[in-house]
Amino acid sequence: MSDGRPPSHRCVETAASRVGNAEVAAPGWVQRLDDSVDRWWDDNLRGRPALDRAYYLASELGDFSLVWQLVAAAQGLRSDPRDQEAALRLGVALLAESILVNQGIKRLFRRSRPAADFVRPHNLRAPKTSSFPSGHASAAFTAAGILSARDPRWRPAIYAAAVFVATSRVHVRIHHASDVVAGAALGAVFAKVADRVWPMPPRN
Repeated sequence: MSDGRPPSHRCVETAASRVGNAEVAAPGWVQRLDDSVDRWWDDNLRGRPALDRAYYLASELGDFSLVWQLVAAAQGLRSDPRDQEAALRLGVALLAESILVNQGIKRLFRRSRPAADFVRPHNLRAPKTSSFPSGHASAAFTAAGILSARDPRWRPAIYAAAVFVATSRVHVRIHHASDVVAGAALGAVFAKVADRVWPMPPRN
């Protein structure tokens, strides 16, 4: 039964996840949440040229954790050896996060991505891996947790950037909202683990 929305505006994933090779139905409340978020995004945010451009750019910069690797590189240019160590720690943590999420967890939950039967306003790389969880969100919150623990003064700005990168994947319809929430939660855990495995004091 149709929900009255045109196909290009419907977040169709229908039954949505596979564990291993067996298909299993995603919980109905998760799908309803994803559809509700997608409708809200359509009604309020998508289709605004400046916001579209900003979100598509954020999504591109999040590919392969590029934006966070650039932050790590900037840290490494500082003269303080502890900042250089912090840059190395962030780079190693992001590499470990990418392997765990993209080569591990995504292979367990092979979720279909949102429908792409519409014309995007900007070019975008379309991954072929599982939609669940969002690698952009997990990388963003891994980086945010590590960076903000090292430099608490910048915590609000760091997390604002992480949220923008993570939610860009909903805006561009590469991920469902629940993929982003799960990815963000994983990233927060990875950041805590990184701080325990490789502790560093906050900057003065």
